[in-house]
Amino acid sequence: MTMRKILRLLPLVIFLTACSTVPITGRQQLNIVPMSSMLSMSFQQYDQFLREHPLSTDVEKTAMVKRVGENISRAVERYLIENNLSGELKNYSWEFNLVESKEINAWCMPGGKVVFYTGILPLTRDENGLAVVMGHEIAHAVAKHGNERMSQGLLAQFGGIALTEALRTKPAATQQLWLAVYGLGAQFGVILPYSRLHEYEADRLGLIFMAMAGYDPNAAIGFWQRMAAQKGGASPPEFLSTHPSDQKRIESIRSLIPEAMQYYKP
Repeated sequence: MTMRKILRLLPLVIFLTACSTVPITGRQQLNIVPMSSMLSMSFQQYDQFLREHPLSTDVEKTAMVKRVGENISRAVERYLIENNLSGELKNYSWEFNLVESKEINAWCMPGGKVVFYTGILPLTRDENGLAVVMGHEIAHAVAKHGNERMSQGLLAQFGGIALTEALRTKPAATQQLWLAVYGLGAQFGVILPYSRLHEYEADRLGLIFMAMAGYDPNAAIGFWQRMAAQKGGASPPEFLSTHPSDQKRIESIRSLIPEAMQYYKP
């Protein structure tokens, strides 16, 4: 076999040998980045972000964010244990913080590191509304969407070489790739939007996770309608730059609620 043919087959070989499965949906995904590497980079970025941005001093709202996060993360862990996926538990070190900011935003990094902005709370309104966003963001972490995007980026830019090798030989380019996946610089939260596939998957999983934790998935309709109304302003919320909110999405979520209700335990 010629070298040219080998290089053509390399992406297929990498995909076949580095697949993982998303819980519940069963979708196969590319995953060539060790979770240990993803978690190390994630925790460093998260800690740096918290050092540079003020936490909310509102005790009640901070407690609500932590309470909802803990309820949903515990439900996720129960699901993993009950479905012979307890080995996944080591990949999470849950943390939930509320940052003082007018930005309408929230995000979750690999390993379960979550930040909410006070600016989104008027739209979530109550615990059920907050659980809609929390479930969606936690779903991105559970489905390893960040790892998948990083893997795709490594394959596209560097031919699928290991992350450690990319960091050693192309540190600047690798850092830029990480920032594109989880950028916490001048702009808060995720810089580039998730794909339509990832967003749909996070919607589906998020509704199920909030239902498992005892929150009513029907609250998602009202929340996304309020978000869609915000989109009509001169400056759309930062949250909408990575989470498209329109009638088509609302209808999609409406179609997902019956499945989520099967997991609902009020």
